[in-house]
Amino acid sequence: MPYRPRRREMYITLNPLHLTGCIALGLWLGFVAIVLTCWLAYKFLFNAPLPLSDAAGSLGSPAISQPAPENPMFEQYKDNLRKQELQQAQDQARSNERNLSNPKCQFWLQQNQTAPTDKSRANVLKFCD
Repeated sequence: MPYRPRRREMYITLNPLHLTGCIALGLWLGFVAIVLTCWLAYKFLFNAPLPLSDAAGSLGSPAISQPAPENPMFEQYKDNLRKQELQQAQDQARSNERNLSNPKCQFWLQQNQTAPTDKSRANVLKFCD
């Protein structure tokens, strides 16, 4: 008769705390893997340059240039517009009947007329209707 070794028996003990920890770790790692995959897919799909821009760049066409610095004449034009708006607001404040009886408005109108500053202009707009 051939010699057959005795079959070995395997004893398994289940520790519920160890099993729960392993399952939680597996779920957490799976969640992190899914989030990283989605993030990488988003980066590659939505932040990739368009094929047309690559083709245009290879043709040697110039890139879109940065806007030129503001023209001094345009700056002067904007300043003049701002001054005109302030002057119109002051004229409206002087012509309004309600402002004639408002002492704070009258004070700041006079202050702005004698020594115009940003503070006096702001207060004219604040206290006068």
